[in-house]
Amino acid sequence: MSGSKMVKRHLNRRLIATTAATALIAAVALVGTTTSASAASSKNGGTLYFITNQQQFDHVDPARVYTGRDIAFFNSYLYRNLVSYKPTAGSAGSSLVADLATNTGVPSNNAKTWKFTLRAGSTWEDGSAVTCADVQYGVSRAFATDVITDGPQYLVGALKIPKASDGSSVYKGPYKKTGQALFNKAVTCKGTTVTFNLNRSFADFNYALTYPAGAPVKKSKDTGDKYDLRPYSNGPYKIARYKIGDEMSLVRNTKWKQSSDKVRTPYPDNIVVRFGLSQDVADQIMLDDSIPNTVDLDTLQPANLRAFFADPSKAKQRFNVYDPYVRYAAMNVSPGKMDCLDVRKAVFFAVNMQALIDLSGGLVFYGDPGDSPIKPVLGLDYAKTTGNIHDPAWSVNGNPDKAKALLASAKTSCPAAYDRATNPNKGITWDLAKTATNQKASVLIQTAMDAAGIVMKFNFIPSGQYYSTVQDTTKQNDISTAGWGADWANASTVIPPLFTKEGGFDLSQNWNDPAYPAFKAKSDRALAETNRAKQAAMWKELAQYAMDQYWIIRPVFNKGQDVWGSKVGGVYYWEPQGTFGFGGLYVKG
Repeated sequence: MSGSKMVKRHLNRRLIATTAATALIAAVALVGTTTSASAASSKNGGTLYFITNQQQFDHVDPARVYTGRDIAFFNSYLYRNLVSYKPTAGSAGSSLVADLATNTGVPSNNAKTWKFTLRAGSTWEDGSAVTCADVQYGVSRAFATDVITDGPQYLVGALKIPKASDGSSVYKGPYKKTGQALFNKAVTCKGTTVTFNLNRSFADFNYALTYPAGAPVKKSKDTGDKYDLRPYSNGPYKIARYKIGDEMSLVRNTKWKQSSDKVRTPYPDNIVVRFGLSQDVADQIMLDDSIPNTVDLDTLQPANLRAFFADPSKAKQRFNVYDPYVRYAAMNVSPGKMDCLDVRKAVFFAVNMQALIDLSGGLVFYGDPGDSPIKPVLGLDYAKTTGNIHDPAWSVNGNPDKAKALLASAKTSCPAAYDRATNPNKGITWDLAKTATNQKASVLIQTAMDAAGIVMKFNFIPSGQYYSTVQDTTKQNDISTAGWGADWANASTVIPPLFTKEGGFDLSQNWNDPAYPAFKAKSDRALAETNRAKQAAMWKELAQYAMDQYWIIRPVFNKGQDVWGSKVGGVYYWEPQGTFGFGGLYVKG
Protein backbone atom coordinates (compact mmCIF):
# COMPACT_ATOMS: atom_id res chain seq x y z
CA MET A 1 0.00 0.00 0.00
CA SER A 2 2.91 2.33 -0.48
CA GLY A 3 2.47 5.51 -2.46
CA SER A 4 3.77 6.39 -5.88
CA LYS A 5 7.45 7.11 -6.26
CA MET A 6 9.52 9.69 -8.12
CA VAL A 7 13.24 10.24 -8.58
CA LYS A 8 14.74 12.90 -10.85
CA ARG A 9 17.28 11.01 -12.93
CA HIS A 10 20.68 12.42 -13.82
CA LEU A 11 22.99 10.87 -16.38
CA ASN A 12 25.28 9.22 -13.83
CA ARG A 13 22.25 7.77 -11.97
CA ARG A 14 20.97 6.41 -15.30
CA LEU A 15 24.28 4.69 -16.00
CA ILE A 16 24.38 3.17 -12.51
CA ALA A 17 20.83 1.92 -12.84
CA THR A 18 21.46 0.43 -16.27
CA THR A 19 24.60 -1.36 -15.03
CA ALA A 20 22.70 -2.76 -12.06
CA ALA A 21 19.87 -3.92 -14.30
CA THR A 22 22.38 -5.74 -16.52
CA ALA A 23 23.78 -7.48 -13.45
CA LEU A 24 20.30 -8.52 -12.42
CA ILE A 25 19.62 -9.96 -15.86
CA ALA A 26 22.79 -12.02 -15.58
CA ALA A 27 21.81 -13.25 -12.15
CA VAL A 28 18.29 -14.31 -13.04
CA ALA A 29 19.45 -15.94 -16.27
CA LEU A 30 20.97 -18.68 -14.13
CA VAL A 31 17.50 -19.95 -13.27
CA GLY A 32 15.97 -19.34 -16.70
CA THR A 33 13.98 -16.45 -18.15
CA THR A 34 12.15 -18.04 -21.07
CA THR A 35 9.75 -20.86 -21.63
CA SER A 36 11.01 -24.25 -22.67
CA ALA A 37 10.78 -25.27 -26.32
CA SER A 38 7.99 -27.73 -25.59
CA ALA A 39 5.95 -25.01 -23.94
CA ALA A 40 6.72 -22.27 -26.42
CA SER A 41 3.25 -22.27 -27.96
CA SER A 42 1.30 -22.73 -24.71
CA LYS A 43 0.66 -20.82 -21.50
CA ASN A 44 2.48 -23.40 -19.40
CA GLY A 45 6.12 -23.27 -18.38
CA GLY A 46 8.90 -20.80 -17.86
CA THR A 47 9.77 -18.52 -14.97
CA LEU A 48 7.67 -15.53 -14.00
CA TYR A 49 9.50 -12.76 -12.15
CA PHE A 50 8.18 -10.15 -9.75
CA ILE A 51 10.36 -7.24 -8.63
CA THR A 52 9.98 -4.88 -5.68
CA ASN A 53 11.84 -2.31 -3.64
CA GLN A 54 10.57 -4.00 -0.46
CA GLN A 55 13.01 -6.16 1.46
CA GLN A 56 10.33 -8.77 2.18
CA PHE A 57 6.62 -9.40 2.24
CA ASP A 58 5.04 -7.82 5.32
CA HIS A 59 3.83 -11.30 6.23
CA VAL A 60 3.55 -14.74 4.63
CA ASP A 61 1.76 -16.54 7.48
CA PRO A 62 -1.87 -16.83 6.28
CA ALA A 63 -3.22 -15.58 9.62
CA ARG A 64 -1.12 -12.41 9.33
CA VAL A 65 -1.39 -11.43 5.65
CA TYR A 66 -3.58 -8.36 5.38
CA THR A 67 -2.67 -6.21 2.37
CA GLY A 68 -4.71 -6.64 -0.78
CA ARG A 69 -1.81 -7.37 -3.11
CA ASP A 70 -0.33 -10.01 -0.81
CA ILE A 71 -3.71 -11.63 -0.16
CA ALA A 72 -4.26 -11.94 -3.91
CA PHE A 73 -0.71 -13.22 -4.49
CA PHE A 74 -0.68 -15.92 -1.83
CA ASN A 75 -4.30 -16.96 -2.38
CA SER A 76 -3.42 -17.56 -6.03
CA TYR A 77 -0.27 -19.56 -5.41
CA LEU A 78 0.04 -21.02 -1.88
CA TYR A 79 -3.21 -20.96 0.07
CA ARG A 80 -6.67 -22.31 -0.50
CA ASN A 81 -9.73 -21.07 1.38
CA LEU A 82 -13.18 -22.51 1.88
CA VAL A 83 -14.44 -19.96 -0.64
CA SER A 84 -12.65 -17.63 -3.05
CA TYR A 85 -13.33 -14.69 -5.29
CA LYS A 86 -13.94 -15.65 -8.90
CA PRO A 87 -10.66 -15.27 -10.82
CA THR A 88 -11.88 -13.00 -13.58
CA ALA A 89 -11.84 -9.37 -14.64
CA GLY A 90 -14.65 -6.90 -14.01
CA SER A 91 -17.39 -6.87 -11.41
CA ALA A 92 -17.83 -10.64 -11.74
CA GLY A 93 -14.47 -10.96 -10.00
CA SER A 94 -16.11 -9.82 -6.76
CA SER A 95 -18.49 -12.78 -6.71
CA LEU A 96 -17.81 -15.85 -4.57
CA VAL A 97 -17.08 -19.36 -5.77
CA ALA A 98 -16.50 -22.58 -3.87
CA ASP A 99 -12.84 -23.44 -3.29
CA LEU A 100 -11.93 -26.02 -0.63
CA ALA A 101 -15.65 -26.32 0.12
CA THR A 102 -18.28 -27.83 -2.15
CA ASN A 103 -20.31 -24.61 -2.13
CA THR A 104 -20.14 -21.05 -0.81
CA GLY A 105 -21.64 -21.96 2.56
CA VAL A 106 -25.03 -22.83 4.00
CA PRO A 107 -26.36 -20.29 6.55
CA SER A 108 -29.07 -21.03 9.12
CA ASN A 109 -30.31 -19.67 12.46
CA ASN A 110 -30.74 -16.20 10.93
CA ALA A 111 -27.19 -16.38 9.52
CA LYS A 112 -25.68 -17.05 12.95
CA THR A 113 -24.67 -20.56 11.88
CA TRP A 114 -22.68 -21.38 8.73
CA LYS A 115 -21.75 -24.84 7.42
CA PHE A 116 -19.15 -25.77 4.81
CA THR A 117 -18.35 -29.27 3.55
CA LEU A 118 -14.86 -29.95 2.19
CA ARG A 119 -14.51 -31.28 -1.34
CA ALA A 120 -12.56 -34.50 -1.85
CA GLY A 121 -9.00 -34.59 -3.18
CA SER A 122 -7.54 -31.41 -1.64
CA THR A 123 -4.05 -32.11 -0.31
CA TRP A 124 -1.05 -30.58 1.42
CA GLU A 125 2.38 -30.49 -0.16
CA ASP A 126 3.23 -33.84 1.47
CA GLY A 127 0.18 -35.45 -0.18
CA SER A 128 -1.91 -35.72 3.00
CA ALA A 129 -5.55 -34.67 2.83
CA VAL A 130 -6.76 -31.24 3.94
CA THR A 131 -9.16 -31.98 6.79
CA CYS A 132 -11.85 -30.25 8.77
CA ALA A 133 -9.46 -30.27 11.75
CA ASP A 134 -6.93 -28.32 9.62
CA VAL A 135 -9.54 -25.63 8.95
CA GLN A 136 -10.49 -25.51 12.63
CA TYR A 137 -6.84 -25.20 13.65
CA GLY A 138 -6.09 -22.53 11.06
CA VAL A 139 -8.94 -20.36 12.31
CA SER A 140 -7.85 -20.82 15.94
CA ARG A 141 -4.42 -19.27 15.34
CA ALA A 142 -5.84 -15.75 14.89
CA PHE A 143 -6.79 -15.78 18.58
CA ALA A 144 -3.15 -16.16 19.68
CA THR A 145 -2.57 -12.43 19.54
CA ASP A 146 0.64 -12.67 21.57
CA VAL A 147 2.18 -14.74 18.76
CA ILE A 148 0.12 -14.07 15.63
CA THR A 149 -0.06 -10.30 15.09
CA ASP A 150 -1.34 -7.85 12.46
CA GLY A 151 -3.93 -10.05 10.75
CA PRO A 152 -7.67 -9.47 10.21
CA GLN A 153 -9.93 -9.92 13.21
CA TYR A 154 -13.28 -10.67 11.55
CA LEU A 155 -13.35 -14.27 12.72
CA VAL A 156 -12.16 -13.38 16.22
CA GLY A 157 -14.94 -10.82 16.54
CA ALA A 158 -17.70 -12.91 14.98
CA LEU A 159 -17.34 -16.33 16.59
CA LYS A 160 -19.57 -17.13 19.57
CA ILE A 161 -16.91 -16.94 22.27
CA PRO A 162 -17.23 -14.74 25.38
CA LYS A 163 -15.18 -11.59 25.78
CA ALA A 164 -12.90 -10.74 28.68
CA SER A 165 -13.26 -7.48 30.60
CA ASP A 166 -10.72 -5.77 28.30
CA GLY A 167 -12.74 -6.69 25.21
CA SER A 168 -10.44 -9.46 24.05
CA SER A 169 -11.60 -13.03 23.52
CA VAL A 170 -11.37 -15.34 26.52
CA TYR A 171 -9.93 -17.89 24.10
CA LYS A 172 -6.20 -17.24 23.80
CA GLY A 173 -5.34 -19.47 20.87
CA PRO A 174 -4.00 -22.98 20.31
CA TYR A 175 -0.62 -22.42 21.95
CA LYS A 176 -1.91 -21.47 25.41
CA LYS A 177 -5.22 -23.37 24.98
CA THR A 178 -6.94 -21.08 27.50
CA GLY A 179 -10.64 -21.29 26.67
CA GLN A 180 -10.06 -24.07 24.12
CA ALA A 181 -13.39 -25.77 24.92
CA LEU A 182 -15.23 -22.54 24.09
CA PHE A 183 -13.51 -22.32 20.72
CA ASN A 184 -14.30 -25.97 20.01
CA LYS A 185 -17.99 -25.17 20.46
CA ALA A 186 -17.77 -22.13 18.18
CA VAL A 187 -16.00 -24.03 15.38
CA THR A 188 -17.00 -27.67 15.15
CA CYS A 189 -16.09 -30.57 12.92
CA LYS A 190 -18.25 -33.49 11.91
CA GLY A 191 -16.60 -35.61 9.26
CA THR A 192 -15.77 -33.26 6.40
CA THR A 193 -18.19 -30.55 7.54
CA VAL A 194 -17.02 -27.50 9.50
CA THR A 195 -19.63 -25.39 11.29
CA PHE A 196 -19.15 -21.83 12.49
CA ASN A 197 -21.38 -20.60 15.32
CA LEU A 198 -21.50 -16.81 15.45
CA ASN A 199 -22.45 -14.27 18.08
CA ARG A 200 -24.61 -12.26 15.68
CA SER A 201 -26.38 -12.47 12.34
CA PHE A 202 -23.69 -12.17 9.68
CA ALA A 203 -25.25 -12.47 6.23
CA ASP A 204 -21.93 -12.02 4.39
CA PHE A 205 -19.79 -14.14 6.71
CA ASN A 206 -18.59 -16.25 3.78
CA TYR A 207 -16.83 -13.17 2.37
CA ALA A 208 -14.69 -13.06 5.52
CA LEU A 209 -13.55 -16.59 4.68
CA THR A 210 -11.89 -15.44 1.45
CA TYR A 211 -9.11 -14.10 3.66
CA PRO A 212 -6.12 -16.32 4.43
CA ALA A 213 -6.88 -16.03 8.16
CA GLY A 214 -9.68 -18.51 7.50
CA ALA A 215 -7.43 -20.92 5.59
CA PRO A 216 -6.45 -24.33 6.98
CA VAL A 217 -3.11 -24.86 8.70
CA LYS A 218 -1.68 -28.29 9.37
CA LYS A 219 -1.01 -28.39 13.12
CA SER A 220 2.07 -30.61 12.85
CA LYS A 221 3.71 -28.04 10.55
CA ASP A 222 2.90 -24.96 12.63
CA THR A 223 6.00 -23.22 13.96
CA GLY A 224 4.28 -20.30 15.70
CA ASP A 225 5.70 -16.90 14.77
CA LYS A 226 8.33 -18.61 12.58
CA TYR A 227 5.54 -19.91 10.34
CA ASP A 228 5.77 -16.46 8.74
CA LEU A 229 8.97 -17.60 7.02
CA ARG A 230 7.77 -20.94 5.64
CA PRO A 231 4.05 -21.71 5.64
CA TYR A 232 2.95 -25.13 4.41
CA SER A 233 1.15 -25.09 1.06
CA ASN A 234 -2.04 -26.67 -0.19
CA GLY A 235 -2.04 -24.57 -3.35
CA PRO A 236 -0.40 -25.17 -6.74
CA TYR A 237 3.02 -23.88 -5.64
CA LYS A 238 5.20 -24.24 -2.55
CA ILE A 239 8.08 -22.18 -1.19
CA ALA A 240 11.48 -23.48 -2.25
CA ARG A 241 13.40 -20.53 -0.82
CA TYR A 242 12.61 -17.33 1.04
CA LYS A 243 15.46 -15.04 2.03
CA ILE A 244 14.57 -11.57 3.24
CA GLY A 245 16.36 -8.91 1.23
CA ASP A 246 17.01 -11.35 -1.59
CA GLU A 247 14.22 -13.45 -3.07
CA MET A 248 11.31 -15.80 -2.68
CA SER A 249 11.24 -18.76 -5.04
CA LEU A 250 8.08 -20.78 -5.63
CA VAL A 251 8.08 -24.13 -7.42
CA ARG A 252 5.24 -26.40 -8.41
CA ASN A 253 3.56 -28.33 -5.62
CA THR A 254 3.47 -31.77 -7.23
CA LYS A 255 0.90 -33.01 -4.71
CA TRP A 256 -1.66 -30.39 -5.75
CA LYS A 257 -4.35 -31.71 -8.08
CA GLN A 258 -6.12 -29.58 -10.67
CA SER A 259 -9.11 -31.93 -10.35
CA SER A 260 -9.63 -30.76 -6.75
CA ASP A 261 -9.20 -27.04 -7.50
CA LYS A 262 -11.71 -25.28 -9.74
CA VAL A 263 -10.25 -21.83 -9.03
CA ARG A 264 -6.53 -21.83 -9.88
CA THR A 265 -4.77 -22.23 -13.22
CA PRO A 266 -1.03 -22.35 -12.48
CA TYR A 267 0.92 -21.64 -15.65
CA PRO A 268 4.61 -20.85 -14.87
CA ASP A 269 6.93 -23.62 -13.70
CA ASN A 270 8.69 -21.21 -11.36
CA ILE A 271 7.77 -17.92 -9.71
CA VAL A 272 10.55 -15.71 -8.35
CA VAL A 273 10.12 -12.51 -6.33
CA ARG A 274 13.24 -10.35 -6.25
CA PHE A 275 13.40 -8.08 -3.18
CA GLY A 276 15.36 -4.93 -2.43
CA LEU A 277 15.81 -3.51 -5.92
CA SER A 278 16.44 0.21 -5.95
CA GLN A 279 13.59 2.11 -7.52
CA ASP A 280 15.89 3.29 -10.29
CA VAL A 281 16.90 -0.26 -11.19
CA ALA A 282 13.34 -1.61 -11.08
CA ASP A 283 12.03 1.24 -13.20
CA GLN A 284 14.77 0.76 -15.78
CA ILE A 285 13.94 -2.94 -16.13
CA MET A 286 10.35 -2.03 -16.97
CA LEU A 287 11.19 0.94 -19.20
CA ASP A 288 13.75 -1.04 -21.23
CA ASP A 289 11.75 -4.30 -21.12
CA SER A 290 15.14 -5.87 -20.36
CA ILE A 291 13.57 -8.82 -18.48
CA PRO A 292 10.30 -9.13 -20.40
CA ASN A 293 8.84 -11.92 -18.24
CA THR A 294 8.68 -9.54 -15.24
CA VAL A 295 5.86 -7.95 -13.26
CA ASP A 296 6.50 -4.84 -11.16
CA LEU A 297 4.92 -5.18 -7.70
CA ASP A 298 5.50 -1.48 -7.06
CA THR A 299 4.39 1.62 -8.93
CA LEU A 300 6.90 3.34 -11.20
CA GLN A 301 8.30 6.61 -9.98
CA PRO A 302 6.02 9.39 -11.31
CA ALA A 303 8.37 10.76 -13.98
CA ASN A 304 8.95 7.23 -15.30
CA LEU A 305 5.26 6.42 -14.96
CA ARG A 306 4.37 9.31 -17.24
CA ALA A 307 6.98 8.15 -19.74
CA PHE A 308 5.73 4.56 -19.65
CA PHE A 309 2.11 5.62 -20.19
CA ALA A 310 3.10 8.00 -22.99
CA ASP A 311 4.82 5.19 -24.94
CA PRO A 312 2.32 3.70 -27.42
CA SER A 313 4.39 0.52 -27.72
CA LYS A 314 3.57 -0.26 -24.08
CA ALA A 315 -0.19 0.19 -24.37
CA LYS A 316 -0.79 -3.50 -23.56
CA GLN A 317 1.61 -3.51 -20.60
CA ARG A 318 -0.17 -1.18 -18.19
CA PHE A 319 -3.37 -0.15 -16.49
CA ASN A 320 -4.48 2.92 -14.56
CA VAL A 321 -7.64 2.44 -12.48
CA TYR A 322 -9.50 3.70 -9.45
CA ASP A 323 -8.47 1.05 -6.95
CA PRO A 324 -10.41 0.04 -3.80
CA TYR A 325 -8.19 2.05 -1.48
CA VAL A 326 -8.42 5.24 0.50
CA ARG A 327 -4.97 6.58 1.40
CA TYR A 328 -4.75 8.72 4.52
CA ALA A 329 -2.65 9.79 7.48
CA ALA A 330 -3.75 8.26 10.79
CA MET A 331 -3.53 10.44 13.88
CA ASN A 332 -2.36 8.53 16.94
CA VAL A 333 -4.60 10.15 19.55
CA SER A 334 -3.28 8.17 22.51
CA PRO A 335 -2.14 10.23 25.53
CA GLY A 336 1.04 12.17 24.85
CA LYS A 337 0.67 11.86 21.08
CA MET A 338 -1.85 13.67 18.85
CA ASP A 339 -4.36 13.89 21.69
CA CYS A 340 -5.43 17.49 20.96
CA LEU A 341 -8.10 18.14 18.33
CA ASP A 342 -6.85 21.67 17.63
CA VAL A 343 -3.34 20.36 16.89
CA ARG A 344 -4.70 17.61 14.63
CA LYS A 345 -6.72 20.17 12.72
CA ALA A 346 -3.71 22.51 12.50
CA VAL A 347 -1.67 19.79 10.77
CA PHE A 348 -4.55 19.08 8.37
CA PHE A 349 -5.02 22.70 7.34
CA ALA A 350 -1.26 23.25 7.00
CA VAL A 351 -0.67 20.40 4.51
CA ASN A 352 -0.10 21.48 0.91
CA MET A 353 -2.03 18.71 -0.82
CA GLN A 354 -1.50 20.18 -4.28
CA ALA A 355 2.27 19.78 -3.93
CA LEU A 356 1.82 16.16 -2.85
CA ILE A 357 -0.57 15.52 -5.75
CA ASP A 358 1.95 16.95 -8.20
CA LEU A 359 4.72 14.87 -6.66
CA SER A 360 2.69 11.70 -7.05
CA GLY A 361 1.98 12.16 -10.75
CA GLY A 362 -0.88 14.66 -10.78
CA LEU A 363 -4.58 13.91 -10.76
CA VAL A 364 -4.21 11.54 -13.73
CA PHE A 365 -2.25 9.04 -11.65
CA TYR A 366 -2.86 10.15 -8.07
CA GLY A 367 -6.57 10.18 -7.36
CA ASP A 368 -8.91 12.72 -5.82
CA PRO A 369 -8.83 14.51 -2.44
CA GLY A 370 -11.29 12.57 -0.29
CA ASP A 371 -13.65 13.41 2.55
CA SER A 372 -14.29 10.05 4.22
CA PRO A 373 -12.64 6.75 5.12
CA ILE A 374 -15.40 5.17 3.02
CA LYS A 375 -14.82 5.33 -0.72
CA PRO A 376 -17.71 6.32 -3.02
CA VAL A 377 -17.48 2.96 -4.81
CA LEU A 378 -19.28 1.47 -1.80
CA GLY A 379 -22.35 3.40 -2.95
CA LEU A 380 -24.94 2.75 -0.26
CA ASP A 381 -22.51 3.41 2.61
CA TYR A 382 -20.84 6.57 1.30
CA ALA A 383 -22.07 10.10 1.89
CA LYS A 384 -20.31 13.41 1.38
CA THR A 385 -19.17 14.58 4.81
CA THR A 386 -19.08 18.11 6.14
CA GLY A 387 -15.98 19.93 7.35
CA ASN A 388 -12.46 18.72 6.40
CA ILE A 389 -11.92 19.51 2.68
CA HIS A 390 -15.39 21.12 2.57
CA ASP A 391 -14.46 23.64 5.26
CA PRO A 392 -14.35 27.15 3.72
CA ALA A 393 -10.91 27.65 5.29
CA TRP A 394 -9.40 24.60 3.57
CA SER A 395 -7.14 25.15 0.58
CA VAL A 396 -5.60 22.48 -1.58
CA ASN A 397 -2.40 24.55 -1.35
CA GLY A 398 -2.53 24.61 2.46
CA ASN A 399 -3.67 27.40 4.75
CA PRO A 400 -0.88 28.26 7.22
CA ASP A 401 -2.86 31.14 8.71
CA LYS A 402 -5.74 28.84 9.65
CA ALA A 403 -3.22 26.38 11.09
CA LYS A 404 -1.62 29.13 13.19
CA ALA A 405 -5.04 30.16 14.53
CA LEU A 406 -5.75 26.58 15.56
CA LEU A 407 -2.36 26.38 17.29
CA ALA A 408 -3.20 29.58 19.16
CA SER A 409 -6.37 27.87 20.40
CA ALA A 410 -4.37 24.78 21.35
CA LYS A 411 -2.06 26.91 23.50
CA THR A 412 -5.04 27.36 25.82
CA SER A 413 -7.08 24.20 25.22
CA CYS A 414 -4.19 21.72 25.45
CA PRO A 415 -0.91 23.43 26.36
CA ALA A 416 1.12 20.21 26.61
CA ALA A 417 0.15 19.19 23.08
CA TYR A 418 0.83 22.72 21.86
CA ASP A 419 4.30 22.56 23.38
CA ARG A 420 5.03 19.21 21.69
CA ALA A 421 3.91 20.58 18.33
CA THR A 422 5.87 23.84 18.47
CA ASN A 423 8.93 23.15 20.62
CA PRO A 424 12.04 22.52 18.45
CA ASN A 425 13.31 20.11 21.09
CA LYS A 426 10.14 18.01 20.85
CA GLY A 427 7.98 18.13 17.74
CA ILE A 428 5.60 15.73 16.01
CA THR A 429 6.91 12.57 14.33
CA TRP A 430 5.36 11.24 11.12
CA ASP A 431 5.88 7.56 10.15
CA LEU A 432 6.56 6.93 6.45
CA ALA A 433 7.68 3.93 4.45
CA LYS A 434 11.22 4.48 3.23
CA THR A 435 10.83 5.20 -0.48
CA ALA A 436 12.28 7.87 -2.72
CA THR A 437 8.89 9.53 -3.16
CA ASN A 438 8.13 9.56 0.55
CA GLN A 439 11.48 11.17 1.22
CA LYS A 440 10.59 13.88 -1.28
CA ALA A 441 7.11 14.15 0.20
CA SER A 442 8.60 14.70 3.64
CA VAL A 443 10.38 17.82 2.33
CA LEU A 444 7.08 19.19 1.02
CA ILE A 445 5.31 18.40 4.30
CA GLN A 446 8.16 19.93 6.26
CA THR A 447 7.94 23.16 4.24
CA ALA A 448 4.19 23.41 4.85
CA MET A 449 4.57 22.72 8.57
CA ASP A 450 7.35 25.29 8.91
CA ALA A 451 5.05 27.91 7.38
CA ALA A 452 2.43 27.10 10.03
CA GLY A 453 4.88 27.01 12.95
CA ILE A 454 4.63 23.26 13.48
CA VAL A 455 7.77 21.24 14.26
CA MET A 456 7.57 18.07 12.15
CA LYS A 457 10.02 15.18 12.15
CA PHE A 458 9.95 11.95 10.15
CA ASN A 459 10.56 8.30 10.89
CA PHE A 460 11.36 6.32 7.74
CA ILE A 461 10.64 2.60 8.05
CA PRO A 462 11.79 -0.06 5.52
CA SER A 463 8.76 -0.66 3.32
CA GLY A 464 8.60 -4.40 3.94
CA GLN A 465 8.46 -3.75 7.70
CA TYR A 466 6.23 -0.70 7.63
CA TYR A 467 2.84 -2.03 8.68
CA SER A 468 4.18 -4.51 11.19
CA THR A 469 5.95 -1.55 12.83
CA VAL A 470 3.16 1.02 12.91
CA GLN A 471 0.64 -1.60 14.05
CA ASP A 472 2.79 -2.13 17.13
CA THR A 473 1.32 0.36 19.61
CA THR A 474 4.70 0.66 21.33
CA LYS A 475 6.49 1.65 18.12
CA GLN A 476 3.96 3.82 16.29
CA ASN A 477 4.65 7.55 16.36
CA ASP A 478 2.28 10.54 16.20
CA ILE A 479 1.13 10.25 12.58
CA SER A 480 1.30 7.24 10.27
CA THR A 481 0.60 7.17 6.56
CA ALA A 482 -1.66 4.26 5.65
CA GLY A 483 -4.12 2.92 3.12
CA TRP A 484 -7.29 0.88 3.43
CA GLY A 485 -9.80 -0.71 1.09
CA ALA A 486 -13.11 -2.31 1.99
CA ASP A 487 -12.68 -6.07 2.28
CA TRP A 488 -16.04 -6.48 0.58
CA ALA A 489 -18.93 -4.17 -0.34
CA ASN A 490 -19.95 -3.13 3.16
CA ALA A 491 -18.49 -0.42 5.39
CA SER A 492 -18.53 -3.04 8.15
CA THR A 493 -15.10 -3.77 6.67
CA VAL A 494 -14.00 -0.13 6.99
CA ILE A 495 -15.33 1.58 10.14
CA PRO A 496 -14.77 -1.19 12.75
CA PRO A 497 -11.31 -2.21 11.46
CA LEU A 498 -10.05 1.37 11.33
CA PHE A 499 -11.63 2.85 14.44
CA THR A 500 -12.25 0.14 17.05
CA LYS A 501 -9.60 -1.43 19.23
CA GLU A 502 -10.53 -4.97 18.25
CA GLY A 503 -10.78 -4.09 14.55
CA GLY A 504 -7.21 -4.99 13.66
CA PHE A 505 -6.05 -1.74 12.00
CA ASP A 506 -6.88 1.08 14.42
CA LEU A 507 -3.79 3.22 13.91
CA SER A 508 -5.59 6.09 15.63
CA GLN A 509 -5.31 4.27 18.99
CA ASN A 510 -8.50 6.14 19.86
CA TRP A 511 -9.77 3.86 22.62
CA ASN A 512 -8.83 6.42 25.33
CA ASP A 513 -10.81 9.16 23.62
CA PRO A 514 -13.75 10.11 25.92
CA ALA A 515 -16.15 9.71 22.99
CA TYR A 516 -14.86 6.25 22.09
CA PRO A 517 -17.27 4.12 24.20
CA ALA A 518 -20.32 5.66 22.51
CA PHE A 519 -18.66 5.33 19.09
CA LYS A 520 -17.82 1.67 19.74
CA ALA A 521 -21.34 0.91 20.96
CA LYS A 522 -22.86 2.39 17.79
CA SER A 523 -20.35 0.49 15.63
CA ASP A 524 -21.33 -2.76 17.36
CA ARG A 525 -25.00 -2.01 16.78
CA ALA A 526 -24.32 -1.32 13.11
CA LEU A 527 -22.53 -4.65 12.76
CA ALA A 528 -25.57 -6.44 14.14
CA GLU A 529 -28.10 -4.45 12.07
CA THR A 530 -29.67 -6.67 9.40
CA ASN A 531 -31.65 -3.88 7.72
CA ARG A 532 -29.12 -2.80 5.11
CA ALA A 533 -30.49 0.72 4.66
CA LYS A 534 -30.45 1.38 8.41
CA GLN A 535 -26.97 -0.06 8.65
CA ALA A 536 -25.72 2.20 5.86
CA ALA A 537 -27.07 5.28 7.67
CA MET A 538 -25.16 4.23 10.79
CA TRP A 539 -21.90 3.83 8.86
CA LYS A 540 -22.34 7.31 7.36
CA GLU A 541 -22.85 8.83 10.81
CA LEU A 542 -19.78 7.06 12.19
CA ALA A 543 -17.65 8.14 9.22
CA GLN A 544 -18.70 11.74 9.81
CA TYR A 545 -17.72 11.49 13.46
CA ALA A 546 -14.29 10.04 12.62
CA MET A 547 -13.69 12.93 10.20
CA ASP A 548 -14.96 15.51 12.72
CA GLN A 549 -12.45 14.17 15.24
CA TYR A 550 -9.67 14.20 12.61
CA TRP A 551 -8.73 10.65 13.56
CA ILE A 552 -7.51 10.53 9.98
CA ILE A 553 -6.55 13.43 7.71
CA ARG A 554 -6.15 14.07 3.97
CA PRO A 555 -7.86 10.91 2.70
CA VAL A 556 -7.30 10.30 -1.00
CA PHE A 557 -9.67 8.34 -3.23
CA ASN A 558 -6.79 6.60 -4.87
CA LYS A 559 -5.89 5.53 -8.38
CA GLY A 560 -3.46 2.70 -8.97
CA GLN A 561 -1.12 1.92 -11.83
CA ASP A 562 0.60 -1.36 -12.65
CA VAL A 563 3.05 -2.31 -15.37
CA TRP A 564 4.50 -5.57 -16.69
CA GLY A 565 6.89 -6.87 -19.32
CA SER A 566 6.09 -7.77 -22.93
CA LYS A 567 6.41 -11.52 -22.29
CA VAL A 568 3.80 -11.58 -19.53
CA GLY A 569 0.36 -12.75 -20.63
CA GLY A 570 -3.01 -13.27 -19.00
CA VAL A 571 -3.01 -9.92 -17.18
CA TYR A 572 -6.25 -8.57 -15.77
CA TYR A 573 -7.25 -6.25 -12.93
CA TRP A 574 -8.81 -8.20 -10.07
CA GLU A 575 -11.32 -5.90 -8.40
CA PRO A 576 -11.70 -7.55 -4.95
CA GLN A 577 -8.11 -6.83 -3.92
CA GLY A 578 -7.32 -4.03 -6.37
CA THR A 579 -4.36 -5.74 -8.00
CA PHE A 580 -3.34 -8.31 -10.60
CA GLY A 581 -5.28 -11.50 -11.08
CA PHE A 582 -2.09 -13.37 -10.25
CA GLY A 583 -3.46 -16.81 -11.05
CA GLY A 584 -3.98 -15.93 -14.70
CA LEU A 585 -0.44 -14.71 -15.39
CA TYR A 586 1.75 -16.72 -17.73
CA VAL A 587 5.02 -16.38 -19.64
CA LYS A 588 4.57 -15.95 -23.38
CA GLY A 589 6.54 -18.26 -25.65
